[in-house]
This record gives sequence, C-alpha cells and structure tokens, in this order.
Amino acid sequence: MLRFGPMVDDSSSHSPDTILVAVAWPYANSPLHAGQIAGAYLPADIYARYHRLRGDRTLMVSGSDSHGTPVTVRAEQEGISPLEVFERFHHSFLDTFDRFGISFDLFTSTDTDNHRDVAQDMFLRLLEQGYLYEADQELLYDPKAQRFLPDRYVEGTCPICGFEDARGDQCDNCGSTLDALELINPRSKLSDATPERRTSTHFFLKLSAFTERLQEWVSKQDHWRPAVRNFTLGMLREGLHDRAITRDIGWGVPVPVEGYEEKRIYVWFEAVIGYLSATTEWAASPLNRGGTADDWKAWWEAPSARTVYFQGKDNIPFHTVIWPSMLMGYEGLNLPYDVPANQYVTMSGRKASSSKNWALWMPDYLDRYDPDPLRYVLTVIMPETSDSDFTWEEYVRRNNDELVARWGNLVNRVLTITRRNFEGRVPQPPTQLAPESAALLNTVDDAFPVVGAHIDACRMRPALGEAMRMAQEANRYLDDRAPWAAVKADRDHAAETLFVALNAISGIATLLYPFLPFTSPQTWRLLGLEGELDAAGWSRTPVVPSAPLPEPKPLFRKLDDSIVEEEEARIGQ
Repeated sequence: MLRFGPMVDDSSSHSPDTILVAVAWPYANSPLHAGQIAGAYLPADIYARYHRLRGDRTLMVSGSDSHGTPVTVRAEQEGISPLEVFERFHHSFLDTFDRFGISFDLFTSTDTDNHRDVAQDMFLRLLEQGYLYEADQELLYDPKAQRFLPDRYVEGTCPICGFEDARGDQCDNCGSTLDALELINPRSKLSDATPERRTSTHFFLKLSAFTERLQEWVSKQDHWRPAVRNFTLGMLREGLHDRAITRDIGWGVPVPVEGYEEKRIYVWFEAVIGYLSATTEWAASPLNRGGTADDWKAWWEAPSARTVYFQGKDNIPFHTVIWPSMLMGYEGLNLPYDVPANQYVTMSGRKASSSKNWALWMPDYLDRYDPDPLRYVLTVIMPETSDSDFTWEEYVRRNNDELVARWGNLVNRVLTITRRNFEGRVPQPPTQLAPESAALLNTVDDAFPVVGAHIDACRMRPALGEAMRMAQEANRYLDDRAPWAAVKADRDHAAETLFVALNAISGIATLLYPFLPFTSPQTWRLLGLEGELDAAGWSRTPVVPSAPLPEPKPLFRKLDDSIVEEEEARIGQ
C-alpha cells in the first residue's frame, strides 16, 4: 500500500520508554581523541538521538573524572594544582562535545558538592549494610617525597613480559593488569627513588560477597554482547577479591569517617557513582524544565527503566561487576540493562597513545574539518565486535565516494533540477504513483524499523549501512527515470519523479539524523520543511506540494587526496 505520509506503525504507536544513557567519564588530563569518541561517546549519542526521536524519556549524562590519578600525575608534571588541570580539560571536553554534536543532557564532573554528597551517601550505606570493612594494606612509599604512591606513580619492569617501563596498574606492552607491588625494580615517578613497602589502614569493598548473585544476574543477560558477557562470567568464575576503596592522597572525595581526614575515596569506587549523582544533579537543576528534584527516580527506581552504559572494553569490569555490586549492596536502585562496550580504534595500524601523541586529537580535527564526515567514518568502522583501524586514506575515500558522491550529490541534483524546472517549488504529485515510485517510498518507510532495531541493540554499523542503502535506492530510481531528460518530453513524469525523490530524501535525512546531526537538518531545511527535524519523530515527514525550495548548498566538501599525506605526517609529532 502506498504511504504518502509518515509511517504510523512505529513511533506513533510506540509507548514511550524511560532510558538512561550513561557514558564513560573521561580522565580530565588530556584532550579527547577519536578512539575515545568511537569507543563510547559517538555510539551513545547515536543511541540517545534515536530514542529522543522515538519520543522516549531519554537522559544522557556523564562528566569529567577530575579525581583520577592521571590528573594528579599531570599536575605534578606541570607544577600546578589538580584543580587547574581538571578545569582546563573539562572546558576542552565541553567544547569538543559541542562542536562534534555529542548531545549530553548534562556533562558535569566529579568535582561538585552534589557528587561528593552522593558518593559519601553510597559509602555510608554500604558501610551500614556490612559491605565495607577496615584492613591493613601493604603499599609502596617514597622515602624521599615522604608519601604513599598510587599505582600510576610507580614504574618498573613488568613481571609478565619484562617491559622496563610498565606502570604500577598496567603494562602498556603486554596489556596485563598489574599491582604496583608486583613490579620488578620499582621506581617512584616523583623522585626516582626506590619505594619502600609500608602498611596503611584502608576501607575495603567486600566484592567476594556478591560473586554468586552476580553470576546469577549476568547469566540471564542474553542481550549483552558475547565478549562482554563471557569476559564478565570468566571473572566471576575465578572469584572476586575484596578491593581497597580509600587511598592515601589529598585530592578527591573525603572519606566520611573520623580518623580518615588525610585519606580520600578511591577514584575507581567514586567515579562510577557519577552516573547516579549526575542524574540527581540534572533533576534538581533548571535543565529539568518543569520537573522536580525527585525526577531522577524515574531512571533509577522504576523497574521498567533501562540504563545503558557506553564504555570502552577496558572499563567492562567496573560496569558489569563493581558498579552492580555496589548497587546490589545499596539496594533499591536499578542494575545496568546493557553495557555495550566497544573494542579499540587503532590509528594507522597502531594503538592510540596519548603519551606518544599517536592519536587523532578532536580539538585539532575540529579546527580543520567538519564534524559529520568523521562521525560517519567512525560509525562505519565502529569497533563493536573487534578492533578496527582509522586511516586518513579511508577517511578521504569515504567522504568523497559515499558522503559527497552518493548522498550529497543525490540531494543537490534533485533540488537543482526541481528548482530549475518547477519554479523553485515542490512539484504536484499525480493522483496515482507509478509502481516504482510507490516502491521507493515504501522501501524508505520500511527502513525505519530496521534501522531503529539495529540502533536499539547498539549495532550502529549495520544501522548506518541500512540508512545509506536507501540513498543507493533513491539514486537508482532517479537514474532509471531520468527526470532531466523527461522534463522536456513528459513534464508530469518528471514532476512525479522529483516529488518522490524529494520525499525519499526527507526520509533518508531522518534515518541519518542520529549519525549526521549537522547535515541532516540542513537537508531538512532545503526540502522546504517547517519546524525542526529532531522534533518530527522517527518516520518520514512528507514534503509539501508547492512549498518553496531554497537554493541548495553542498552538504559536504570534496577533499583532495593530498591531505592524506599531510595528516599522516601530523600523527606522532
């Protein structure tokens, strides 16, 4: 059956869901790079934009991890306070997200009074429930600097692969997770002194108490990615060990217990609480227009609400084991619905590295290029099941062949031919469309539930592939009916072709909106449509016959092949 208007069997009959899009908290110690964007922030944004279009009650939150050891390490290196380091990169993150179209409802930080209060409440509740206890811990101490050393303040030889510059928490050479006490020939990054072993009293989280409950819960999560589920079950089969949640450091959330004034809550325990504290901060802020401070409960206490955590694969344990344990111990708060952790994006065959400057830095990219082409390429190569590689050669090819030639050219030539031959207005459709015309519109309409199902399952690559396939279908239809020739011999035939093509473009623009949020609204306006695309719903909005069409402008820039060599030369410099 022909559908001139928007579909009625998807968003219009959809009962709104309540969805929390919880995104990784970046350490505020360096600018964001493309690997981090592809790993967590871009898939989260695509997911959130889609659910907003569907009319779901969607909240997307994250913030800067201001208390991570990488922040204090950088502060020591620069001779400034951790607060100054955090504030500098927090503002950089906000600028990057704004220019790249990452649409947070709230991007906050762990350096707020609200976060401190929520984190301390979690601590005290777990203490009251018997899931925290005090114990002595052997740690490394710098006798020259006269202070205990967090893991990242220690370097030495990896006991597994022999790499001489392994960190106290991880070996960058073999990827093994380490304990600073395991390092061979350890040395302090503060003074280069050989650390001593000393004892300090700390609070521990009784993770071992949650092993069986977690196994039962995780085993039921059939919708999780196999890599995430299998990795988590493997950890649980080995058995969980209790972990210290306080540390000897002066930067961070104070421990709300007498006698611990010189210690702070460990960042790995405190940062994951940010998802909860960010939600409560949003609910109590003017951003929650017309709402109340208790609105956070809709996402954390309602059984039907879904919380989806977008992370890189290195953060899987914190979101499938540690945070769920804390939530189980606290009681009454929703466990994660999904943790669609992505693998890594390498740069020209090598793992991205901040220390070696081997990365595509987002502020640098956005100073020279448009956001949508990189959003497109990073989605096409999104590492959903395995690591993937970004190259400038592939970036230029996909920009020119797919965005410019396939999609942008479709929009431009249809609008140009229509304006030139139909007095700058949308042509009148016939009473009855030709079979191939009706088939194209039905194909575009039928793509909405397919693309939506992929996005809802966090399969962004096939979702984008299906949306772009619609551009191929529209191009094929246009080439078969050749309105540029028909307009001279059969004006009604050309009018039908262009009317249908404009309607197909309208649908494709909506399908592409979660991926290309800058150029899709531009396309929408070029079609003479009123209102805003992001308020139109998850369906094709029909163009209006006789509506005036503005002069078309290219959606994308064709890039010269010479930039490949130029940009490759920048990496690592």
